[in-house]
Amino acid sequence: MGSEEGKRILMIVGDFVEDYEAMVPLQILQCAGHTVATVCPEKSAGDSVATAIHDFEGQQTYSEKPGHRFAINTDFDAVEEASYDALVIPGGRAPEYLRLNQRVLEIVRHFFTADKPVAAICHGAQLLAAAGVLRDRQCSAYPACAPEVAAAGGTYVEPAETMDSAHTEGNLVSAPAWPAHPAWMRQFLRLL
Repeated sequence: MGSEEGKRILMIVGDFVEDYEAMVPLQILQCAGHTVATVCPEKSAGDSVATAIHDFEGQQTYSEKPGHRFAINTDFDAVEEASYDALVIPGGRAPEYLRLNQRVLEIVRHFFTADKPVAAICHGAQLLAAAGVLRDRQCSAYPACAPEVAAAGGTYVEPAETMDSAHTEGNLVSAPAWPAHPAWMRQFLRLL
């Protein structure tokens, strides 16, 4: 499952990142022998972000509850994206405001320009759209992000009804929501 030599992976998070979409991939990647640097603009190693737990409970959209604190282990201002092998973009509400940060967008663009593996889930597609990396690309995401994928010139990939599917095209592995973790991380680990 893991490579003989662990990769250096960058994970960009922010306040109200989806709890499962940050913690579960972090733990899966660490278990597979990779090193994951967790970063957030204006935060340093030792800080944390608030997370949110999104669930599907019969309403027309997901519900949101407070999650755990998620630890930041690397200074955002010290990030040298060229030194990382891959990028992970969790969803939740964080991508909505992270996409306003030009440095975040620059970091995201690097991984596409350099053709390095990128894993994006749920609302992570908002960062991809804002970074301008979806033109002529296929991308799965939470269904509410389909208009953003299309507006950015991408093709939205419909998820399975159970939200547990993932899609790989080139260096991008995308998925609609946390029920897709097994498929999403399996496909990402193959790229690594």
